[in-house]
Amino acid sequence: MLTGITKRPLKRFMGERGSFADIIRSDWSDAFQDDVYQANMSISYPGVVRAWHKHERGQIDCPLAINEALKIRAYYDKTQDLDEVVSTGENLQAVKVPGNYWQGSKEKGNEPAMLVYFMNELYDYEIPDGVLRPWIDQAVAPTSINGTAGDPHCSSP
Repeated sequence: MLTGITKRPLKRFMGERGSFADIIRSDWSDAFQDDVYQANMSISYPGVVRAWHKHERGQIDCPLAINEALKIRAYYDKTQDLDEVVSTGENLQAVKVPGNYWQGSKEKGNEPAMLVYFMNELYDYEIPDGVLRPWIDQAVAPTSINGTAGDPHCSSP
C-alpha cells in the first residue's frame, strides 16, 4: 500500500434484529487517527466513476461503502503507483486516504451505492482545497497497482 493509506476490515455483529458495526473509533491506531470534523454521504449510480481529486492542505478522507460495491482508488503521481480497495456493504472496510494522493471511486454493483466518508477538516466552500482532474485523465497511468507491476492495467489510464 502507498504510505499513509490504511484499510481496516470492520466486524459486523449479526443478530435476530439485524446487524451492528463500529465504523470509526479513536482507539484504532491503524485507522483514522485524526479528529473527525465532518462526515459526508454520496450516492453513485451503477458504473459511475467519481475521480480524480486530491487535497492540498492536508485533508484526510476515510471512505466507507455502506451498500453495494465500490472500488476505492488512490494514485500517487510522483511514483505512478495506484492502490485499489474494494469495499462493499457485505465486506465493510474503512480506508484512510491522505490528501496528497489523487483519489476516486467506481461503483461496481447493480444498484446505487452509498458511500460515507469522514474528514479531518471542515470543507471550506469559499476557499476549497480540492483539486480536480477528469476521470479519464491520460496522465493517470500506474506502473504498479497494489505494489504489483504485472497487472494488465499497469501503464494505461
